[in-house]
Amino acid sequence: MIRERILVVQTAFLGDVILTTPLVAALRRHDAVAEITMLVTPGGAPLVAAHPALDRVLVDDKRGSGRGLGGLARLVGVLRAHHFTIAIAAQKSVRTALALRAAGIPRRIGFASAPAARLYTDRVARPLDRHDRDRLLGLLAPLGITVDDPELAHPWIALDAATEARATALLAPPVGDGRPLAALCPGSAWRTKRWPAPAFAALARALDADGYRCVVLGGPDERALTATVAAAAGAAAVDLGGRTDLPVLAAIMRRAAVAVTNDSAPMHVATAARVPQVAIFCATVPAQGYGPLGPRALVVERDLACRPCGRHGGERCPRGTDDCMELVTVEDVRTAVAQVCARAA
Repeated sequence: MIRERILVVQTAFLGDVILTTPLVAALRRHDAVAEITMLVTPGGAPLVAAHPALDRVLVDDKRGSGRGLGGLARLVGVLRAHHFTIAIAAQKSVRTALALRAAGIPRRIGFASAPAARLYTDRVARPLDRHDRDRLLGLLAPLGITVDDPELAHPWIALDAATEARATALLAPPVGDGRPLAALCPGSAWRTKRWPAPAFAALARALDADGYRCVVLGGPDERALTATVAAAAGAAAVDLGGRTDLPVLAAIMRRAAVAVTNDSAPMHVATAARVPQVAIFCATVPAQGYGPLGPRALVVERDLACRPCGRHGGERCPRGTDDCMELVTVEDVRTAVAQVCARAA
């Protein structure tokens, strides 16, 4: 019997990496002896490095040392050396399709709507009316794999002892003061997906009054934003911006009573951490397939005819109003927090 050597490629956004974890878990359940490898970006590697379904994680620094034709050629060489028998492209990237074909992987599964779909041997529909987690799981259909186990389909992040220890240290007194923890994540890759910083600060003050200990979280490139929110919130919030990677963020969220995020990677981290969450959608809409998953999640948004204004949002409002951001009120979000926390009680 041939031992399959399977490659799963997901080098898109970090949230996409998280949403691809059910796919690799389903692969492992289907084939206990296959060699399963995942190709991700440097930022995505910590999210899956300890995944029990994976034998190996490869890194493609496509925006750094691996960019351009030279980087593509080096990637092809790496893939060839592993002699993969099956590749699953969990994204619609032309670069990915070219690399898999050039590497000579005999069976290549990808989305039929991908720009370079002709380079795949198996093409799978990508229904626009389904959550992206489920669209990704659909890539397993050519292998005869279906997923009907909600636990198997739940996104996953590895948390080792060192990660848990870092989270414990960050939440030690005086940051942690015995009150329920509210994790506030004001960032997102696109400006029109960010609820305004003053609103997050006002929410922190409101939640502080409701008995929560608020921490403001964000990556190293979001330090200015988290500092702005925390400064405006005063004593109602502690700024932990730039002090967590995504695994530590997940560890903190697992200890939180509630997480409040924009449509962003931390939203998917909150899903993986199984924390009650409120997701604020501004320029984008959950119907695009990237909303929070699970029964303990609520979306707060304004129903505007101009939404969504793009696939990912943008740096400016096309109408110049920022209505999708500005019309979501602090009281809207505060009420949603009360509702999801009541469900979790």
